Amino acid sequence: MKIKQKVNSKKINKPERNYTVNQLTYKKRFIFLGAILVILFTIISLRLYQVMLREQSKYEEELATLATQTVEGSSTPRGRILDRNGKVIVDNKAVKTIYYNKDKSRGTEEEIELAYTVSEHLSLNYDKVTDRSKREFFVAKNSSNMNDRIKKSEWEKYEQRKLDSDDIYELKIERVTDEELAAFTEADIKASYLYYLMNNGYSYDDKIIKNEDVTEEEYAYIAENNESLPGFNTRLDWERVYNYGDTFRTILGNIGTIPSEERDEYIAKGYSLNDTVGTSYLEEQYEEYLRGKKAIYQTVNSHELELVSEGKRGNDIVLTIDIELQQQLEAILNEEVLTTKTQANTEYYDRSYAVIQNPNTGEILAMAGRQVVSDGNGGYKTVDCTTGIMTDPMTSGSVVKGASMLVGYNTGAITPGEYQVDECIKIAGTQKKCSWRTLGRINDIDALALSSNVYQFKTAMKVAGANYEYNKPLVINEGAFDIYRNTFKEFGLGVKTEIDLPVESLGYTSDNKAPGLLLDFVMGQYDTYTPIQLSQYISTFANGGNRLQPHLLKEVRASTDDETLGDVIYTFETNILNGINTTSEYLNRVKEGFYAVMNTSYGLGREYIADNYDPSGKTGTSQSAADTNGDGINDTDTVSTAFVGYAPSTNPKISITVTSPNSTWENPRNSYSTLVTRRISRRASDVYFSMYPLS
Repeated sequence: MKIKQKVNSKKINKPERNYTVNQLTYKKRFIFLGAILVILFTIISLRLYQVMLREQSKYEEELATLATQTVEGSSTPRGRILDRNGKVIVDNKAVKTIYYNKDKSRGTEEEIELAYTVSEHLSLNYDKVTDRSKREFFVAKNSSNMNDRIKKSEWEKYEQRKLDSDDIYELKIERVTDEELAAFTEADIKASYLYYLMNNGYSYDDKIIKNEDVTEEEYAYIAENNESLPGFNTRLDWERVYNYGDTFRTILGNIGTIPSEERDEYIAKGYSLNDTVGTSYLEEQYEEYLRGKKAIYQTVNSHELELVSEGKRGNDIVLTIDIELQQQLEAILNEEVLTTKTQANTEYYDRSYAVIQNPNTGEILAMAGRQVVSDGNGGYKTVDCTTGIMTDPMTSGSVVKGASMLVGYNTGAITPGEYQVDECIKIAGTQKKCSWRTLGRINDIDALALSSNVYQFKTAMKVAGANYEYNKPLVINEGAFDIYRNTFKEFGLGVKTEIDLPVESLGYTSDNKAPGLLLDFVMGQYDTYTPIQLSQYISTFANGGNRLQPHLLKEVRASTDDETLGDVIYTFETNILNGINTTSEYLNRVKEGFYAVMNTSYGLGREYIADNYDPSGKTGTSQSAADTNGDGINDTDTVSTAFVGYAPSTNPKISITVTSPNSTWENPRNSYSTLVTRRISRRASDVYFSMYPLS
């Protein structure tokens, strides 16, 4: 049987194709490739010429830079802090320091050996050795055997990720026996404590081993043997010296290590992690001026150091404070708050504040706060609470009535010289609201001199468009709150004063706009203000209507190589934050009322500042409450007192603010109220004018 094959007829007669390449095509391709090679060779040759001949010196410098390591020297002194008269308040002294720097190439065994060696030559406080540190030292020293103390089931949980490495480590710590700890020799105890110091804190920060009472022998031993004691070294650090003891201490601030949450910020500014920086108040505020400049070295021949630039002490800052006036003010507060605690109805009184300011420049000449605390023996002692001047607001009472009166003038609710009848008012569903006594028909000046609440109530109701009827509901335009608060803010009440310190409180305010609260507001019985806000407020009246930034920095002086002051490199110029939106007529009318407060026979401010200093001012008394059992709830009615004033009235040299929260308890059986605020104001103003007499 023949098998027929299928034949593709299309392929049988198809002619075979011959492929040929044109010689011209080859020639073109060769020329093209050759041209590319020539161009590339030319570019490379030109670049080599550029690098090797024309830019040789440039690249030699770059190579030298890459091969040179820059090293910073040890810390340098911070700038000094001086008072306005050039007296040095804060200085520096050198402190011998022994430190240890970890290195990832240095293992646990080598560190333990170092701990045994070095601990024999240092006198450390071995009373600080803890059970925990001894256990950790034992685990580190016996690391090869400690794994045997972990059970098989625990290793299985570790492999199953039910336990992590920290859990395993804690199990090892637990399984160091009391007998093993009891077997520690004196050398073991010393080494364990030093090993703890070598490993405490951030891994590769310098670990301070000793910086107090370092003897010459200890310092010399480490310095002379640092090559054979890898990681150990010595340096001179600097610590602050306070020439006036605790005077103004809290506001001067502290220095310390860089806070962990600010590390990135400081590193970006060129700091090292182990640098000392200002951590609070003036030291923090003016860190950029006070920080010293470290010496810079570069490595030569891989091991020698060559000085590039010398270290330099930080710049000096000169404060507006008169340190002698500050001492006197603190002494007055110490005496008065302790005296007050011996008086009736002062069970809940514990502190007072005072600020003396130049109202024409914003310079703070002195400020202090003192708090009374138990001395543990049935008596009392005082502690510094000056920071409360920026952070401790209170209901200030009638001292704010100058601003309230100005709102009345500005809105046309009252006119200068207008009379109103001081009589109790009553809103339906509320208690009567009265002045401290019924004052009858009075004008605006007497309303300030006698501190009439009702005059302010009636003015506020007009500002708010209210139609008042005795014991009827009161309907007001709530926008009146904003009208009053906007004017108050122009004086610094309810806003930050922008004092040159890193911490400041706004005080308390509320969105509740009930009609009765507007009446509380205008007599200083609603929002709360700090002493520095009140100081800015009265200074604005004193200088004629400019709200100035209060400040503690007067100028910055360049550092020198000796105790002299260098050139002025920065001066804190008077900074006008805003002017008061009113007329000079209205402003002067309020100032006339402030003068009457202090100088008329019936003014409530008599004796707060002596008459011969030609004072003006305003007193304030507010209903407050105290937390008497520490539960965070104000449960007992108290009275707080305040005073703001300036002198002389015609050309003010100072403004003075004094506040005393909860100065008196409203005892139904005894109506005595302490005069602590008046006594502090009188004594403080007397001291100032004794130091700076009027010509």
